[in-house]
Order: sequence, then C-alpha cells, then structure tokens
Amino acid sequence: MHKMVIALRTDLNMGKGKMVAQGAHAAVGAALIAYRSRPDAYREWELNGSPKIVVKVGSLEELMQLRAKAESLGLITYMVEDKGLTQVPPGTVTCIAIGPGPSEVIDKVTGDLKLL
Repeated sequence: MHKMVIALRTDLNMGKGKMVAQGAHAAVGAALIAYRSRPDAYREWELNGSPKIVVKVGSLEELMQLRAKAESLGLITYMVEDKGLTQVPPGTVTCIAIGPGPSEVIDKVTGDLKLL
C-alpha cells in the first residue's frame, strides 16, 4: 500500500487554518510530482483512497532531517516555503510532504512521529 505523510512544524504557532492550508499545499505539490514522474506510485496511492497522515515536528532542523532521510530512501518530498502574507515571515519553511510511496518505506522515516 502507498501513502503520503505530511510533517508540519509546531514551533511556528500557526493557527489551525494556516496549518491546514500549508498541509494542503504540500499534499498537492507532492501528488503532482508523483503524477508526473512516478505514475505507477501515484496510481497505487490513488487506488487506495489517497491516504494522507499528518504528523508534527518541533523545528526546522527536524523537518530537514526527515527530508534528507526520505530522499536518501528515494521517496518523493515536497517542501512548502510560505509567501509570508499572513502569520509567518516570507520564506518560512512550514511543512513537507513525503510520498506518495510505499508505506513500509515511509514508516522508516516518519514511523516514530506523533500525529498532529
């Protein structure tokens, strides 16, 4: 089975609506990458209901470590940098999406993180 995990930074104290919007940006960005570059992975994910799990991370450093580990395992990643129009300064990295990809591989990266 394939899934996507979205890791959101909790240290930025974004409002709930902002967090949802940032996660949506990440999900759409990662899905488009998969659709274009890994259509088999995209189809597998889509056929299983496009599962998305949202987890929390406490810092930019933690987020970047997740990204590096995911990419070292060949997973799709999509990082969101905010435009800075509302709650955070321009260029602030708010979250990443990992996948869609095989659940067992993504779990090696995000399996120990707490749900948001």
